[in-house]
Amino acid sequence: MSNSNLRWSSDGGPIREPSSSRPPNPPRGNKPPRPPRRGSTDSLTTDPADGIVRLHRGKSVKGGKPGTHVVGLPGTDADLDKVLKHCKQTLGTGGTRQDRVLVIQGDHRSKLQPLLQALGHQVKLAGG
Repeated sequence: MSNSNLRWSSDGGPIREPSSSRPPNPPRGNKPPRPPRRGSTDSLTTDPADGIVRLHRGKSVKGGKPGTHVVGLPGTDADLDKVLKHCKQTLGTGGTRQDRVLVIQGDHRSKLQPLLQALGHQVKLAGG
């Protein structure tokens, strides 16, 4: 049996080492953490302590389409859900909440500013 690619044999005889000089795989779990993706809500500061609601233009959750990020709203999670529902119904669009950031589908910053000001919030357009 003269197979040059032999790696295992049931004959019990000596086995040739493979001739490939491929380096061994690096150990798993030592990768550095990835930076936040462009347009993700990871890089936004969500501190509601200053009392200013900021409207950022970013990427939506759905396929990288444009979206509006509402950051800095005070209140509980239930309050944020009520504000999100009101915004979605008024604008006729979709959206979601990621932690304390509301993500509205589409660029609606100019429409959201008077809407949130009518709810009693101080609003600023941020991020270009």
